[in-house]
Amino acid sequence: MDVQALQTFVAVADTGQFQAAAADLGISQQAASKRIATLERHLGVTLLVRTPRGSNLSLDGQVFLPHAKKALTAFEQAEESVRPGSRPLRVDVLNRRIAPAQAVYRFYLGRPGTGLDAVTLRDENAGRAARRVLEGTVDATFRALPPGELPSGITAERLLDVPLQLLVGPSHPLADANGVSPADLAGHRIWIPGIRPGTEWAAFYDAFAEAFGLSIDALGPNFGDEALMDALADSSSLATLVGSEDRYLWPQGHDLRRIPLHDPTPVYPHMLLFRSGDRHPVLTALREHLHTSAPGAPGDVWVPERFDRP
Repeated sequence: MDVQALQTFVAVADTGQFQAAAADLGISQQAASKRIATLERHLGVTLLVRTPRGSNLSLDGQVFLPHAKKALTAFEQAEESVRPGSRPLRVDVLNRRIAPAQAVYRFYLGRPGTGLDAVTLRDENAGRAARRVLEGTVDATFRALPPGELPSGITAERLLDVPLQLLVGPSHPLADANGVSPADLAGHRIWIPGIRPGTEWAAFYDAFAEAFGLSIDALGPNFGDEALMDALADSSSLATLVGSEDRYLWPQGHDLRRIPLHDPTPVYPHMLLFRSGDRHPVLTALREHLHTSAPGAPGDVWVPERFDRP
């Protein structure tokens, strides 16, 4: 059913005049008459009866009017619900402990009450996550997706380069270092449980290991972050990699050490993927926030060649 015809019918019913209703709607009287005629043909009844003094509702028109008004109200509510800014922005942060989640959290803290919903699509690789954005499951996602692999309709902005750090227990040979080069990690066992083949982070760590001759594995069951922290605290040889902005907690007695990597500094290139042309005001504000507040990476950085574009 034509919404404009319903609007015209209600306007004529309220004013009692085709001319007055047409003026209120910003259309010609002829256009108003055509809309009503089309609506009446669709329903198979006469809704308005013309008189020398204007137009009156027929019996069918009297019955139809309250339903027409309810239908218009429902349409207006439906339209309002999807106008940019009318619903919370839904952002996939991948993992609530890592840098994208922390960045979005800081954004929210600076704007209390902002309509925002942070979710985690942890079982999706970058390509599938991008399709989720296109489908409308989420409005945006933080991923590392090479520019040549972006689906049509998706815009990607590299807004969050996160330097990697080595995380070790107190008895590890590098525990007291102020910083180490990636090349210095050769021969050390780096364990990152939970890496899944086919994901962008698996591709990142494969490239990193190949570039610097490292051994990075995900062998064994993944019992979660707490189990990993326990294993690091008890080992003199085990190490893992974390982002400088990642938020991991462990008991004080573990005495784990975060050691910066430099010469060069490997960075993980988190990109914000969103639908091209999306006008949601919270998305615009988040992008501006990340542009101005994201921690700057050092000048001498390493990123896999496939990701190394702004």
